Amino acid sequence: MIGKSIAFAAAIAIAAPAFATATATVGQPAPDFIAADANGKPVKLSGFRGKTVVLEWNNPGCPFVQKHYDSGNMQKTQAAAKAQGVVWLTINSGAPGKQGYMTGAEAQAFEKKEKAEATAYLLDPKGIVGKLYDAKTTPHMYVIDPAGTLVYAGAIDDKPTADQADITTARNHVLAALADVKAGKPVAVATSKPYGCSVKYAG
Repeated sequence: MIGKSIAFAAAIAIAAPAFATATATVGQPAPDFIAADANGKPVKLSGFRGKTVVLEWNNPGCPFVQKHYDSGNMQKTQAAAKAQGVVWLTINSGAPGKQGYMTGAEAQAFEKKEKAEATAYLLDPKGIVGKLYDAKTTPHMYVIDPAGTLVYAGAIDDKPTADQADITTARNHVLAALADVKAGKPVAVATSKPYGCSVKYAG
């Protein structure tokens, strides 16, 4: 176990210099990263090359996140993606002592309570991955195609409110992007302005 922890720390240290220069830009290769999941297992983005990947920034204390989870909309979107073989990574970049921060056990409890369909819940308390992708809000969504290109970045939908009633008439940008990727077409709406609570980074 100690050996694995040391290896994980070493992998993070090796990857860190790349984080300083890489930026997430739609139409360009998605920056690689390594982060621990809620079980403490290291997850590397490039390990999913060949599959479509969705990144979802999460803060359970945010009303905008609660809008999509309490209504079941986020879980339905996750399930629809999962049915297509898409990898879904939920990421928490909340710093210790700030709203939304969770330990691995708390993240597991959140996933179980919400019946989430994510492939993994990743913990990013130092904000390394969040800043790499310039994640600004919770939720903030990204779609990466099987070739590793970032093809969508922005809001989950086009109704920037905390009102659950708006979900029924909203355009789900994530599902639309996934449909375009599956059809081999350029993503029609590749960027949108994210909405929600600010990511609670350290410092």
